[in-house]
Amino acid sequence: MSIALLGSAFIYLDWAGLSHPLPETISALLFFWCVLQADRRVWFWVGFFLSLFWFWWIMVSFKHYHILWAVPIGLLTISLIYAFLFWAIAAISEYAANTLVTQFTPRPKGTSPYGQARASLPKAIGLLLLSHLHPLGFDWLKPALLFVHSYIGVQTWQLALVLTAILLSQYKKNSLFLLLVLLTYSPAKTTISFQDTDSPIALAHTMTSVEDKWNPALTASHITEVFAIIDRAITDRRQVIILPESVFPFFLNKEPEILDALLKRSEQIDIIIGALYLDTKQIHRNASYLLKKGRYTIANKVLLVPFGERNPLPEWAGEWVNRVFFDGAVDYIASAEPTNFDINGTPYRNAICYEACSEVLYRDRPKQMIVLSNNGWFIPSVEPTLQRLLLEFYSRKYGTTIYHSVNMSPSYTIKSTKGHL
Repeated sequence: MSIALLGSAFIYLDWAGLSHPLPETISALLFFWCVLQADRRVWFWVGFFLSLFWFWWIMVSFKHYHILWAVPIGLLTISLIYAFLFWAIAAISEYAANTLVTQFTPRPKGTSPYGQARASLPKAIGLLLLSHLHPLGFDWLKPALLFVHSYIGVQTWQLALVLTAILLSQYKKNSLFLLLVLLTYSPAKTTISFQDTDSPIALAHTMTSVEDKWNPALTASHITEVFAIIDRAITDRRQVIILPESVFPFFLNKEPEILDALLKRSEQIDIIIGALYLDTKQIHRNASYLLKKGRYTIANKVLLVPFGERNPLPEWAGEWVNRVFFDGAVDYIASAEPTNFDINGTPYRNAICYEACSEVLYRDRPKQMIVLSNNGWFIPSVEPTLQRLLLEFYSRKYGTTIYHSVNMSPSYTIKSTKGHL
């Protein structure tokens, strides 16, 4: 468990407001040092506790479905999935070292120091590949994320060089090889602004609980609040107003009066707002609406939350899970490709909550991204912290400026800059 704590320290230091590059660099290097020389049994427990410390907040959403009894089952399931994933990486690595390699050399097998050293190389390769292994489509566990607030860069080659330095130091029993880590130093950092009154883009921040959002008795007051936010942005002479995911928890394209009122205001300000969308085939979609100059366009979500918006299980099992755990909720349908909104001649990649934390939306290196989130499902927890760290990670890695409008946690802008961390 102590190794998993080292690999989770950066999350909780940031959550506690104690983030600093020095302790986060040290804890990250110690994590990789310890895990590379550990055997498959230790890797099993590292995977178990690391996923527990990173992802326990998923179970917070269960209270909204009134299935708190399922929280221990969910925690154990998530932890065991990653435990066996880590165990498999270590087991394959040790098999490769002890069987495929040593058959050509008369070296001792098993758990000898030599065998463990040989197994460290494929384990390092496994850590590099871990970012591409997504159990049930969930891809938030990225080893390089440990460096997001450190003195070390977040690119794959920098992680590879760190692992190489550790491997050489352990194998040659010479700490001087750790000096190679200096080559991974990166002065790039991210700056976060929570209230930028000079920006032409206004980021709305709402505090509407999950229960209140879907309470029909409160719908009228929510609509009034949304229009008040838009009118305030118009008064402040903003060019764009961005509101959170599902700020309208209904099919906006089927509410002509509300849509007309938004379109009228869109003559004065570009409006990006989260709501549901019902297409011509009666398919439910989680969408962003861009209302501009009296017209609107739709950007449907590309990557759906496993179990939250789509069920990754076979159809027969998925229907049972939806019925028992999620009140018979209907799965959303994802769009095939991400959408870019055109705002004043500049393309802005659209992303809705979960998908903004996936590498898929960054592969063509978008310069600007608009993210809409509803974090009400996971409050209170470290989920908003981990989400922001992932967004900072991708901003550093791809140079993307991210405008994030959030419900139930602060809204902010992330910019990748050059300078000292």
